[in-house]
Amino acid sequence: MTIEELNDAGPDAFVNAVGFVFEDSPWIARAAWEHRPFADGDDLHATMIAILQDAPEERRVALIAAHPDLAGRVTRERRLTPASREEQASVGLDRLTPEETARFHTLNQMYSERFGFPFVICARENTKQTILAALQVRCGNDRQTEIAGAIAEIAKIARLRLSDVVTAS
Repeated sequence: MTIEELNDAGPDAFVNAVGFVFEDSPWIARAAWEHRPFADGDDLHATMIAILQDAPEERRVALIAAHPDLAGRVTRERRLTPASREEQASVGLDRLTPEETARFHTLNQMYSERFGFPFVICARENTKQTILAALQVRCGNDRQTEIAGAIAEIAKIARLRLSDVVTAS
């Protein structure tokens, strides 16, 4: 879809086109619609990130919590959103050895128990190994650092998802 088509879209069509870029959180796209017209995909992304940054902490944490554990139960049960499924598969998280699965499970559980939400990282910018390393390191952070870090990773994910569907003209 072109940026011009998005600028001309009604609220429902707009949300249908780009509401998926933030995992199970179409409220961001709905709020962004109010800010049309957008010069380009970068302008749309910046607007969506500003909406997210201005949201109360509980809404940002709810967005983080909407993400599935990497290589977790939802992945194994094939219940991921199409975008998450492709992103996790792109780095082989759908084809782990039993040892890798156990390691992800242990670290995901430790992380989730510490912070109350799942670990989020832009899989498309990483490998299995760098994801595991980051998961282990980030388990040592404080909650505010992790909220900020997860939102920064979500911004990267959203940018890549937008670039997959929005063209200049």
